Amino acid sequence: MPKLKTHSGASKRFSKTGTGKIKRGQTKTRHILTSKLPKTKRKLGRILLVSEADEAKVARMIPYA
Repeated sequence: MPKLKTHSGASKRFSKTGTGKIKRGQTKTRHILTSKLPKTKRKLGRILLVSEADEAKVARMIPYA
């Protein structure tokens, strides 16, 4: 079977945990932060897991992560 190509954009945005789940960052953290509450900015700084509905799609894009 041939080697699979990694989606370069996905490899920059997603990574796998030790148990094989896929981590992701959150949106809305780059600019216009002055209008956001400190509580909101704290929550946006956290790392989340990809939802089960999208996990298979993302896993195909990063086969060797």
